Amino acid sequence: MRFLLLFSRQGRLRLQKWFTPTPEREKKKIIRDMTTMVLARKPRSCNFIHWRDLKIVYKRYASLYFCLAVEDEENELLALEILHRYVELLDKYFGNVCELDIIFNFEKAYFILDEFLMGGEVQETSKQIVTRSIEASDMLQEVLYRLCVVQVVDWVCCAPPPPSLPCVSEER
Repeated sequence: MRFLLLFSRQGRLRLQKWFTPTPEREKKKIIRDMTTMVLARKPRSCNFIHWRDLKIVYKRYASLYFCLAVEDEENELLALEILHRYVELLDKYFGNVCELDIIFNFEKAYFILDEFLMGGEVQETSKQIVTRSIEASDMLQEVLYRLCVVQVVDWVCCAPPPPSLPCVSEER
């Protein structure tokens, strides 16, 4: 895998993951090419496009396009299944994922992707294991948040008063 892009029907990029080092200028050009090429296709067209030396596999879910670039010799049906599995994981976490979930919780969308894919390879195929990992991360975040809140409240309520400034006598 080379990259994964999520973009809206209006061509707004919502998520990008690059699995190979790519210069920033090239990334912008690829994103522009992908959004233009995919959005220009008819709804009933094939979900596979040969582009340069890659196969572009894409699928539209609601208002989002999920686009994955794989090597020319890779199996495009497997790439389509990877996209579908990622959408299933997002659906399981967000409950029928939508574009706003990705916009306002992009760090969680990246975390779910990182639990599923690493370095362009499938890290974990089991939805249950990925889901448990995400739940464990959420639980850890909640515990750390509560610990920080307790420490702040403890510091505010129980901190010794600041040292008083020496009074200057007015009778000088």
